[in-house]
Amino acid sequence: MHIVILGAGQVGRTLADYLTQEANDITLVDSNSDRLEDLQGKIDIRTIVGNASHPDILRQAGLEDAELLIAVTNDDETNMIACQIAYGLFQTPTKIARIRAASYLKEPKLFSNANIPVDVLISPEQLVTNFVTRLLEYPGALQIMDFAEGKVQLVAVRALSDGPLVGEAIHKLREHMPSIDIRVAAIYRRGQALIPDGNTVIEENDEVFFVAARTHIRMAISELRRLENPYRNVMIAGGGHIGHRLAETLEKDFNVKVIEFNEKIAVDLANHLNNTVVLNGDATDRELLLSENIESIDVFCAVTNDDKTNIMSAILAKRLGARKVISLINNPTFVDLIEGSDIDIAISPQQVTVNSLLRHVRRGDVAQVHTLRRRTAEALELVAHGNADNSKVIGKRLDNIKLPPGAIFGAIVRDQKVLMAHGDIVIEPEDHVILFVADRSHAKEVEQLFQVGFSFF
Repeated sequence: MHIVILGAGQVGRTLADYLTQEANDITLVDSNSDRLEDLQGKIDIRTIVGNASHPDILRQAGLEDAELLIAVTNDDETNMIACQIAYGLFQTPTKIARIRAASYLKEPKLFSNANIPVDVLISPEQLVTNFVTRLLEYPGALQIMDFAEGKVQLVAVRALSDGPLVGEAIHKLREHMPSIDIRVAAIYRRGQALIPDGNTVIEENDEVFFVAARTHIRMAISELRRLENPYRNVMIAGGGHIGHRLAETLEKDFNVKVIEFNEKIAVDLANHLNNTVVLNGDATDRELLLSENIESIDVFCAVTNDDKTNIMSAILAKRLGARKVISLINNPTFVDLIEGSDIDIAISPQQVTVNSLLRHVRRGDVAQVHTLRRRTAEALELVAHGNADNSKVIGKRLDNIKLPPGAIFGAIVRDQKVLMAHGDIVIEPEDHVILFVADRSHAKEVEQLFQVGFSFF
């Protein structure tokens, strides 16, 4: 697929790196020649130096032949104008734009072919807010991924010694919870992936990925670790775009405090938020945290624009008694270093954004894609089309479908009903099938299984 990416910031670079590994033809446009030159030496892409909203630059980038435009510059207006030009001059089939300003996002009629022709809107702030909100909904979870519009979730949990299933074989789940069906999709033990079967014994500190209907998630977590009390008190370090959006979302259900260093931003926050305490100060100030009863905080979220501030404030908050700390990290190297130490969860906004984009660049009907474990694994939701004559999966039992190494069926959603992926289930047309792939290099093989033969058309 020929894809033009506008903007060589963290998201653009991460996306270009990811997509080139999948044999896509990538052209990356940015006004910073040094940034492009550095990137070109690392990955096999074509680069164009220039203004991403200028027609001559877009023509030079080959937009007239591109199947997809992804506009992720740091400027909303540049992204929108580029999509307008792509639609008007080049008839680009799919146009994706990153839009950060809430005032644009609050006008859904604005984005249409009659106005601003953006097919898919990406808001990193909203994506990170959704990510954190899901974590707050399920205390003890490390990661939560939605499938089939939230009917099914894939959840990662660190198994602790107080979990009833720890030290037991997975098949014991049926005895522990006879009325609930759960599928353990993968286990990471000391950094290595295990594809489990019923006889696999769960050990303390295993990172367990399981699939369940949304209504069964809390029960499933309780099997792997003692169920924590619900969160109530949240402190946010940073009142920028993400901090503002997060506080606005959480203040309806939680007691929220925000610490913002910039006085003007703090005053603006206080004027716009209804039930949030806004503090003008330094989130790495020990005395400030103590004076605000950091030991009573259930979740401390560090979401400033500076990685070092996020890391230091989160570590300090944890050591002063905060129950759980979450840190936003832009540098992917830092994510690998710090997660699981004093910082409970590290969030990469680039990775969250890339996840939301992947389903638009995959072949076949891919309804959802989530990358996991530092982009080494994937969870996919694929829709089964066709019939038994032209599909490799329809009409077949799950245990008769040959998956690539490290791939496992998780669940099927059929007519709003969630079915766990047991071997005797037969795939029917329009089933939404959720799979886990431990080695994402095999993801394309899984997608190809669900592609329909030519006779279908």
